[in-house]
Amino acid sequence: MDLQNMVEEVWNSLADQRGAGKVADYIPALAEVDPNCFGIALATRDGRTYCAGDGEVPFSIQSISKVFVLAMALDRHGSALFEAVGREPSGDPFNSIVQLEREKGIPRNPFINAGAIVTTDRLIDDRSTEEAVEELLAALKKMARDDDIRIDKEVAQSESRTGARNRSLAYFMADFDRLLNPVETVLSVYFRQCALTMTCKQLAEAALFLAFDGTDPVTGHVLTSTQRARRINALMLTCGHYDNSGEFAYEVGFCGKSGVGGGILAIVPDKASIAVWAPGLNREGTSLLGARALREIAHRTGWSVFG
Repeated sequence: MDLQNMVEEVWNSLADQRGAGKVADYIPALAEVDPNCFGIALATRDGRTYCAGDGEVPFSIQSISKVFVLAMALDRHGSALFEAVGREPSGDPFNSIVQLEREKGIPRNPFINAGAIVTTDRLIDDRSTEEAVEELLAALKKMARDDDIRIDKEVAQSESRTGARNRSLAYFMADFDRLLNPVETVLSVYFRQCALTMTCKQLAEAALFLAFDGTDPVTGHVLTSTQRARRINALMLTCGHYDNSGEFAYEVGFCGKSGVGGGILAIVPDKASIAVWAPGLNREGTSLLGARALREIAHRTGWSVFG
């Protein structure tokens, strides 16, 4: 299959739908993004990455960062991490506080906001916030084999200024003694991790290890264990799109993680990692056009994890 031609054909077939959906304007910095942006990047084991459209334009990856933080926290704490956060789909919006009260401050999974705050807390451990942020940046640069990855300070400040709901989630969990660090310490790192800026190309290349049992097939570096890579993929499939996860699995059939910046990261085990970006979101916070692009890629390649 000519993957470059396929990616370009998918982009061209959907280009007239650019601007579909609603940009996440509740974070002021994201409201300024051009809603007509649309990029695709597909990375394979041989080190090649096939891009189309705005595939090499940086954007705020937002909640996609939770995948990488989860991988790092699991490597630091192992299965003990899941004593603090569950592994079940939430069935509720990403920032819901309802289940936290019912389930005594233990979030359903690491990809809803409450669960990601706990995961970030465990990544910090007993270090300074700056050390934790630098470790995350260094890890992403190694995963992507690219030093041009940064945190957008304007987006991070915008996140913090409008972060009342996330503060509520964090203080609620702190009241149940679920956090090891002070709330503002945890959120200082959490807001910055969500403000990571990457291109589709960088994102697809950084996540390639998840498609190949935890090992970067280009460099041979083992970035996490086979077992952990498979478990992260399982969580992406069942929980990566909040209360839209079942629909995404049904329509696309890839392990995936969305972000309200309009990006979606998709993993096809033993095949490829794919990143798409289109800022307009559906009601659940997943890129509307991005999901359509991934569905089209699944159809054209026959790569659904369900065969």
